[in-house]
Amino acid sequence: MQNSLSYITDSLSLIKPEIAVSVAIVLLAAFDLIFRNKKALPFIGIAGLLAAAFFVTGQFGMNNSASSPDGSAGLMSIDSFGAFFKMIVLLASVFVIFFSISSDEIKKVFERHGEYYTLIFGMILGMFFMISSADLILVYLSLELVSLSSYVLAGFTKQSLRNSEASLKYVIYGSVSSGIMLFGISIIFGMTGTTNLYEINSALESQSIEGLTFVLSSLLIFAGIGYKISAAPFHFWTPDVYEGAPITITAYLSIASKAAGFALLIRFIKIIFVYNIDSTGYWQLINVIDWKSFLILISILTMTLGNFAAIWQNNVKRLLAYSSIAHAGYILLGLVVMSEQGLVAILIYFAVYAFMNLGAFFIVMLIANKIGSEELDDYNGLGYSAPLLGVSLTIFLISLTGIPPTAGFIGKLYLFLALIDAEMVTVAVIALLNTVVSLYYYIRILKHMYLVKTESKVAGFSVSPFNAVVLVILLIPILLFGIYFTPLVDFAKSSIGMLGF
Repeated sequence: MQNSLSYITDSLSLIKPEIAVSVAIVLLAAFDLIFRNKKALPFIGIAGLLAAAFFVTGQFGMNNSASSPDGSAGLMSIDSFGAFFKMIVLLASVFVIFFSISSDEIKKVFERHGEYYTLIFGMILGMFFMISSADLILVYLSLELVSLSSYVLAGFTKQSLRNSEASLKYVIYGSVSSGIMLFGISIIFGMTGTTNLYEINSALESQSIEGLTFVLSSLLIFAGIGYKISAAPFHFWTPDVYEGAPITITAYLSIASKAAGFALLIRFIKIIFVYNIDSTGYWQLINVIDWKSFLILISILTMTLGNFAAIWQNNVKRLLAYSSIAHAGYILLGLVVMSEQGLVAILIYFAVYAFMNLGAFFIVMLIANKIGSEELDDYNGLGYSAPLLGVSLTIFLISLTGIPPTAGFIGKLYLFLALIDAEMVTVAVIALLNTVVSLYYYIRILKHMYLVKTESKVAGFSVSPFNAVVLVILLIPILLFGIYFTPLVDFAKSSIGMLGF
């Protein structure tokens, strides 16, 4: 009995961030039911996020996995790697709440703000568990928690047919991907007798497992994770959902959900398939699946499809959706390397990608608030009629392209360095050519803002002090890390040391 109580106490101490988020969900729901004034809901949410952030900071430097009383491996791994991605999720969540305060789309459903913020925190809870999952059952449950919340949020405002269409398509694609993933999990359990990632690794090393069947089941699980990170060919939902969902939710899905998905994919591959890390930091994989070749194919397909599809888009949200797909391909390059240096590159890229993508969507939201449109033609002359928004969007787009001296350049630089060190020059050249393609469609936006001579619909548009502060906060890291990036690199290096081992 005493051992069981000690086990429960130790386990609860490892999930303090998740407990903080759960308490915030209860408080948001209770406040919404009891009080009519819903203006306090965002501030309750911010308080919950700050509490969770406080507990997440305590997980840096940890390497714990709560084992069961019988000595078997636990469901979660608590480490610096997971803490890094949880901070990305919390960062995106704070900004999305700020965006929501200013969003006309969200203001129109003021009576349902309680449900809106509660669902966002439901996503946060699911993403936290995704990031730390060390068991396939918890992987599936956490992914479903994220999915169910995001399905509702994608069609939350009900302002247009495209909003409902986005939600319906999201549900259909999500249900199929979840079913495929669950089928893969069931096969692995049948072959190994366990769903724990560490125990599956041990089974692969010590047992003779049918290779083809295990490859099939692993690829089925990858399909479920690939859906979350918008990797081709599992990306079909992304453009329609991003275009139809409220801009705040689109921004959130492009950062937080993608971060949790990548953290899960990295943990899945590294824990199950890596048996050793050599002195140079490269992973030694169990000879079951050629993950390197497979991920190279997926990465090139994802970035190429995303970039070339974005060229033809005239809706800025849809353009940024395809851009988000392309960036998923770039981030996969860090995993392709199969080394500690590649992981560092992923973490650096995600840190800067969060700021520049959130900033781009924030400006799109502010413009949509004013003119009620996200069409590229309606951005004509914006750079002159709203100079703050024009200059800010230019900086964010330059950073998304990866041009110095912005932080986006540093993110891509470390990815390319990791590829070159791994002697994958051809892949690096393909990625570089894709970057050139992305420059074309980002410049299209700048052309409409500065070079098309027409009267802008946003003439006389001024940004409120609150929105200006949020914009500046998003801009500062883009400019600062583009020049002085050593602290970010050191932080990323310190966050990957104990993952999976």
